[in-house]
Amino acid sequence: MSSLLDAIRRLPAAHTHGRLKRMSGLLLEATGCYLATGDRCLIQGSGEQQVEAEVIGFSGERHFLMPLTNPTGLRPGDRVKPLSDDCDIPVGEALLGRVLDGLGQPLDGKPPIATKENIRLHAEPINPLSRKPISAPLDVGVRAINGLLTVGKGQRMGLFAGSGVGKSVLLGMMTRNTAADITIVGMIGERGREVKEFIEQTLGHNGLKRSLVIAAPADSSPVMRLRAAQLCHRIAEYFRDQGKDVLLLMDSLTRYAQAQREIALSVGEPPTSKGYPPSVFALIPKLVERAGNGSVGSGSITAFYTVLAEGDDQQDPVADAARSVLDGHIVLSRELADSGHYPAIDIGASISRSVPAITSEQHQQYMQTFRHTYSRYLQLQDLIAIGAYQKGSDQELDRAMELHPLLQGYLRQGMFEQIDRENSISQLLSIWPVEQVAPASASTTDALVKQ
Repeated sequence: MSSLLDAIRRLPAAHTHGRLKRMSGLLLEATGCYLATGDRCLIQGSGEQQVEAEVIGFSGERHFLMPLTNPTGLRPGDRVKPLSDDCDIPVGEALLGRVLDGLGQPLDGKPPIATKENIRLHAEPINPLSRKPISAPLDVGVRAINGLLTVGKGQRMGLFAGSGVGKSVLLGMMTRNTAADITIVGMIGERGREVKEFIEQTLGHNGLKRSLVIAAPADSSPVMRLRAAQLCHRIAEYFRDQGKDVLLLMDSLTRYAQAQREIALSVGEPPTSKGYPPSVFALIPKLVERAGNGSVGSGSITAFYTVLAEGDDQQDPVADAARSVLDGHIVLSRELADSGHYPAIDIGASISRSVPAITSEQHQQYMQTFRHTYSRYLQLQDLIAIGAYQKGSDQELDRAMELHPLLQGYLRQGMFEQIDRENSISQLLSIWPVEQVAPASASTTDALVKQ
């Protein structure tokens, strides 16, 4: 409450109070205000009822507002008080180990955040020519990603999956195992039960100690869900500017898009593709581009965005839009998950676009050999299962059949098992004799493991 009072005191004299005129669903209409889109305001109801809202549009003298909290108890004529242009966000090491909502308020029952520094929610984007290139790998502690889908510091990756195939478990593994300095987890639009389970069971006490969780569950207003996603990125930008390597995990980008769809449709924006209005596809790249490397001397934000493939449809419009602006994607397979194969990463459908810049030529050759051998077996898996293939007919396929258990074992990993990048590479090398992949000496192999 004190932060709201401080925001009111900082108002310019030109701002005037308005009145609430109409409410339709979650869309509020107010008149008599002097507000711009994106401004915040406080609706003063009868008694002590106060609802914070954000301006999402206007038509003539009418302003369209969307509440951030439960709007129960509002009446026509309630007073609308403008707040300051932007909210202050407390930042610093005190954020680690905490769980916050989209307004930066504690959800974990602990005291309010006490820090010496505050920043604004909105920041100017970085000049693309000022960004450092992606030149160093980031260890995420997952063997299949470290060895076959190597991720660079400052890379933006998509995690494409249907419901119930283990994406939250994979995020938890990366949070606990990563070599990044700080991890920020954004749970946007997920079920409230999943938020608690992720923090207590998947993330655990040790994972939470150097992490910050920002949650806006499914029952939050769409504006709150958007704000929580923006807050994740803004705090990540702060730590990046302090020289830290940040791992940002946002679950999910689809729920973020759906929140914007709710807002856009409520103000009359026409739907285009599967009910999504054009503003959704303009908002996704604006959010994603905030991650990545900073300027020379700063740190990095390596981001993983989960994309919910509804009905396992990889051609969903949000999935298509995300795939076009991200630096790679990891696809989780329901078929693998149903067979008990975890993490259920479909290596053939996944790719990291930064691999050529952060791995050696020898490492890339091992990756390609793994992919080719694994896919060769899958192409004829049905024939092998029914005994229609006669061993000896194809030497390459014979080798794929022989190595398949090793390849499957490499892709599997226990939920609480940590495998660093050095061991991931050395285990990849151990599957084949060096001469079967690339003519490399012992010294070049040692250099590959240590890179």
